[in-house]
Formats: sequence, C-alpha cells, structure tokens
Amino acid sequence: MSSTPHPFDDEPLLAGITVLDISQGVAGPYCGLLLRQQGARVIKIEPPGGDWSRQMGKSRDGQTAISVACNAGKHSVVLDTRAPEGRAALQALALHADVVLQNFRPGVAARMGADPVQLAAGNPRLVYVSISGYGSEGPMAGLPALDTTMQAYGGLMHTNRDPATGQPRRIGLLLADLATALYAAQCATAALLRVARTGRGQHLELSMLQVCAALQSYLVIEGALFPGAKASPFNAPTGLFPVADGMLYLSMLDDAMFARLCKTMGFDDWLQDPALRSSAGRLPQAQHLSARLAQALLHQPLAHWERLFKHNDILFGRVRHPFELLDDPQSADLFQRTPDHCAWPGLPLPRLPGQTHATDAQALVPPALGEHTQAVLREFGLR
Repeated sequence: MSSTPHPFDDEPLLAGITVLDISQGVAGPYCGLLLRQQGARVIKIEPPGGDWSRQMGKSRDGQTAISVACNAGKHSVVLDTRAPEGRAALQALALHADVVLQNFRPGVAARMGADPVQLAAGNPRLVYVSISGYGSEGPMAGLPALDTTMQAYGGLMHTNRDPATGQPRRIGLLLADLATALYAAQCATAALLRVARTGRGQHLELSMLQVCAALQSYLVIEGALFPGAKASPFNAPTGLFPVADGMLYLSMLDDAMFARLCKTMGFDDWLQDPALRSSAGRLPQAQHLSARLAQALLHQPLAHWERLFKHNDILFGRVRHPFELLDDPQSADLFQRTPDHCAWPGLPLPRLPGQTHATDAQALVPPALGEHTQAVLREFGLR
C-alpha cells in the first residue's frame, strides 16, 4: 500500500532571505538568530573589537554564553564604520539585503552609514528594523538602555516584587531583551510578507519600553478596572510549595480542579464548606488554604505527589534547574549540539520552537570574530 504524500514540505521558511545584522548585545542579535533559525542567511557586522556580547560574563576563545546563544550560524564580518571605507562597505552590503537589523540609540546607526532612508533609496524593498530602549521620541529617547534598566523602568521589577517584603526584583533572565527580539522577528517576517505582496519595504521601530508595556497588558487593564486594589492570584490555593525532596508549583485552574485536590489530599472539610466552592470564596482565605496544603505536602517526595496529581488531573510542575532539561525524556529533543568539527563542539542549543525543517550543522556554529570577512566581501565584489 502506498503512503499518502505529506502535503507540506520542509524547506526553511526564510530560505533565500538575507539579513544584515549590525546590532550588538542581546535584543538585536537574538532577533537575528531567530531569523537565521528560520532559514535566512544572516551577515553579522561587528566592529574591530567585536560585538560587546563577546565580553558579557565568562569568556572562552573569544566567546561567551550570550554571544554563542545569540549569534550561532551567522557570518561574522568586521567593518570599521568609523572609517569612510567601512561605511561604504556597509552601504554596499545593504543593497543586497532583505532585512537590516540594528539596536542602537537613535542617530547612531546613521553615523555608521546605515540611515534607513538612505539605505531604502538604494533598496526600496528593504525591511529596516530599529530597536531602541525608549523609542525615537520623548525626553528619554537618547538614553542608553539595557535589559536591567528596562526591567526597572518598564515595571517588570515591580511586577516581580518579593511577595513577603514588596521589594522589586530583577527577573532572572534577560526577559526585556529576549521578548523584544521576539516582537522584532515577528514584525520583520510580517514586513517581508508585505514586501512579497506589494514590493515595498518598511522601517519598523520597536522599543524595549513598548515591549515591557505589551507584556503587562492584563496587569495594566486590571489596574484600570479595579483602581487601588491589591494584586491577587487568579485562584487559590496556588503557589510554590516545598515537599520532602524538592519544590513544586500548584495551580488551581477552576473549581472542579479544587474539588479534585481536596479529594486527593483528604481535605473533606474543604469539600463540605460552601464558602470554598468558588474561586471568589477561596481567594479571601488563600493564605490559610496555602498554609494547610504546605504542611501536608512536606511529608512526601516529589515522585509521590507527581503520581497523584497526574492521576487526578491537577495542574502542577516540579521546580527544576535548566540543565535538567537536557536529560529529561520530555525535553531532551528540544536541544541540538554544535558539531564536532567546530571550535566549540557539543554545546547545547535549543531548537527553534515551531521549526519545521532540519537544521544544517553550520546553523549551529558560533562564528569567530571576523571569520567570514574576506569571503563575504569578495562575494559582493568589495575586495
């Protein structure tokens, strides 16, 4: 019996697209990485000293964890855009690009020879992506910005404040940077679709401040709907609970799940209490409910509770270290390893969520500074 042909192919989604990535740090380069993982060719322009992400944290052979995570698979080209010949080479490369990506303060890219209006005059199909901290207008437009300063100014630290003390806290990953990269990549691909339809390029401007606001939309709406009200969980009991050999997070999706939790834990009195039959009735008693649940959970290990909660369809998650993702049967396939022939073999790189095509080995290799300068410049007749 012949099998039915699969209706979809596995060609990379952005095959044939060229991205000129002149950004540095995290937000811009990670956007470029996403486009590379979707199949685009990404030419990364670096100054003679390299993208400053090569100096963020512990360094080995000219790379850091951040520079690898944000630039794998790109072609590194060193240009000194302070010199006329460097700016001229950048402008010449932009003539062949589908996307130009930068994340400098307003005005900096223009001084590098990458003014969006000037580049679009020579390449009207160009999608030009500008990422900044505060945007191109307003009293703070010219200020420098990093993930941490934007987490503070954009409200994320307040959202992540310590529940006991109210002290604002930095989120432990570069959320403002990474989320900005995701929005930028989505905007770039949407603009490429417009180019295919109309032949006209686009200048896209995103700020990290915009992204912080967008991430917190429901919190801002809640504040407008209920002025002055303290933030509260959506249901109870919910939260982080220690068990005999670790920690897990429990969340009550609805009243039916709460009833299943009561039966699982043997809390028959909760089942009989009319005040606890709805989320609205439980929320005022959230502290009491969580305290009793915490005491009960302490006496058994994770495996015991996981087995019970799975059987009774209760939302939970054990708290794990990121390294544990590499060996877990559920998540091990989420990673690929850099090939043996590169300078950094065996490094784990997460697969692109939603990726439909197989990743070629070169897409996993982090470039050495200037590794592709001569080859790329010769390819475009600049040597």
